[in-house]
Amino acid sequence: MKSTKLQILNSKGHTLHAYLELPANQKPSHFVIFAHCFTCSSSLQAVKNISRALTVHGFGVIRFDFTGLGRSEGEFAESHFSSNVADILSVHTYIKTHYKAPCMLVGHSLGGAAVITAASQLDDIKAVATIGAPATVTHVKRLFTHNIDELSENTELQVNIGGRPFTIDKQFISDFDKTDLPTIVKNLRKPLLILHSPIDTIVGIENAKELYIQAHHPKSFISLDNADHLLSNTRDSQYAGNMIGAWAARYFPIQNEEIVNPNEALLIGHLNLIEDKFTTTMQTKNHHMVADEPLSIGGDDFGPSPYEYLYASLAACTTMTLKMYADRKGWDLQEVFVYISHEKRKNTDLNIPMEKPTKIDFITKKLQLIGHLSEAQRARLKEISARCPVHRTLESQVILESELMF
Repeated sequence: MKSTKLQILNSKGHTLHAYLELPANQKPSHFVIFAHCFTCSSSLQAVKNISRALTVHGFGVIRFDFTGLGRSEGEFAESHFSSNVADILSVHTYIKTHYKAPCMLVGHSLGGAAVITAASQLDDIKAVATIGAPATVTHVKRLFTHNIDELSENTELQVNIGGRPFTIDKQFISDFDKTDLPTIVKNLRKPLLILHSPIDTIVGIENAKELYIQAHHPKSFISLDNADHLLSNTRDSQYAGNMIGAWAARYFPIQNEEIVNPNEALLIGHLNLIEDKFTTTMQTKNHHMVADEPLSIGGDDFGPSPYEYLYASLAACTTMTLKMYADRKGWDLQEVFVYISHEKRKNTDLNIPMEKPTKIDFITKKLQLIGHLSEAQRARLKEISARCPVHRTLESQVILESELMF
């Protein structure tokens, strides 16, 4: 996931701090704007994880800090709900002008309510996804523990939200009452995906029910089982991002992807060392993948390891080769199971003479063939399995050449 810093002016002249996340080929098919939760920022780990998952699905993702939060300019008291919506509109205008019009909005918590409201004002937006969103904007006022009714027009009040102090004023509070979210949802008439945890203690699951009832089809609901409101468990945010990406594919046309040096490169891999540990995004012309290392060696385990992809390519090539051969022969091969194992063995144990003792990669490929096959047919299929292109590549002398690109 490649990350580019952006500075975007909002309608009040404040500079909004933003990141543009791109897929491995740096050429997204579509753009998505992500709106973070109330009092959070775009640097929340859950936001990063969801953004990464969406880039794997080919999207370019813009995550930004609302006015007065994170690294964006302005005061928190200016970051009322209407201001949040206006910030989304400003980001949309910037991306449309400098890149391509965003097609989808994704919002977390109050950010979910903000993207619904913004989507009702933007014709370019064709789909909306919310995570833990409230059914009414006024729901947020429950977070304030002070007597906000005593606020006058010219006074400010310091409140505690999530263990952090924030300064608010009368306008900040009254702004929440200006938006009729249920009516906006009812009139939205755009594909809507609602993700919510049934054990959310900040924004209860009944909010998801109300949003779903008000919305028109096409509408979808995904339960984030056992997740907390902030999706603090990495698995929960990764799952949410993957589900949004898979759902969105139904509403946006599949485009052939461009890769670097399309006449030469068959795949591109990319690792952002600033944002990630070992998580590497990969892309072919039509598909996106993620590779990672296990938690035991410092990775995030977001995808198979490089060696696991090697095993997968051998297994897949084997099954496909056997299918083509059996089909051509008209044999009753119904299913193929391939079991791959890998270890290092001493050359002396393999009876391979060498000048110095050394360890050799030893890969075992076990086949389970299902179907009405004779012993001769099974033996022949075993022989053919060793002729699959990947198998032959691994057994042959391969020359690898590396060069630097600038």
